[in-house]
Amino acid sequence: MNQFLIEGWQLGEAVPVLDGNTLLDAWECPSFGRWYEPPISREYLAKCLRVNAHHQSCITKKRQMLECAFIAHPLLSREQFSAFVLDWLIFADAFLLPVRNRLGGVLHYERVLAKWTRRGRENLNQYFYLVPGELEHAFEPGTVFHLRGADVNQEIYGVPDYLAALQSALLNESATLFRRRFYNNGAHAGFILYSTDSQLSGEAVQAISDQLRAVQGKGNFKNLFIHAPNGKADGLKLIPFNEVAAKDDFLNIKDVSRDDVLAAHRMPPVLLGIVPKNAGSLGDIARAADVYYYTEVAPLMETLRQLNDWAGDELIRFRPYQPLATAAQPA
Repeated sequence: MNQFLIEGWQLGEAVPVLDGNTLLDAWECPSFGRWYEPPISREYLAKCLRVNAHHQSCITKKRQMLECAFIAHPLLSREQFSAFVLDWLIFADAFLLPVRNRLGGVLHYERVLAKWTRRGRENLNQYFYLVPGELEHAFEPGTVFHLRGADVNQEIYGVPDYLAALQSALLNESATLFRRRFYNNGAHAGFILYSTDSQLSGEAVQAISDQLRAVQGKGNFKNLFIHAPNGKADGLKLIPFNEVAAKDDFLNIKDVSRDDVLAAHRMPPVLLGIVPKNAGSLGDIARAADVYYYTEVAPLMETLRQLNDWAGDELIRFRPYQPLATAAQPA
């Protein structure tokens, strides 16, 4: 009598996000030297910028709208302003350094890369620049402007408000990479040709096999021919539950994770050219752009104007916004 061994296993329970962040929340901003480390790794946030097309597009959209409205200043060029805004949108921290002449006058303002800038431990008004592969550079206290976002756990650095959607952005990337591997591995099952005809000659069976083998090439679907004379119709079954599940879940994962990212950035899908599935058009793009400007871009402008208070000069100015919905109406 044959004996069969049945083995089963199951996945572990889901781990809440709060359990994974307990240690970070307890440390807040750790300090292992003369400066404080950010609560979230800057290297990690920089890598996540390109983890998802929608995440990067939302940040780029905000930066472009701010650049378009920005009025260049003799002390703050458009290039430095763009880099300053990019740091702010990614890290919720941005730094500017006034470059002075020998008499103490300001020549211009330069952006200090937020990825490598740290705040001093003994003096919060002093900043250190950790040059990769070199010794750190200590700025004079009070010489660096720090635009910082608010956080509930600490008051040293800012924390971007899109962190809640990073898991969705990573899931979106994982789904795309899985699908790419699925198509690139070149071992997809196409179909199974199952024959039970006992009258089929050996030459015919060989001819069918040769024709199936001739369909070869990288990425082609692999087909299978089985000849079982006088076999039963249900003698061979194929249950591709993994492949079916992957096909059914791929689009849902992409859509749901995309919506999470757009919600975290408060970005209307129509501004990214995403066509709604339940409608035949994008809708009123002009009105969506106006609402997005007044609810998202305008508050960002007010935040960036904090530099003016610190510098004692109106370095950051913006052109008045012209509503697109009004301009689109016929005269």
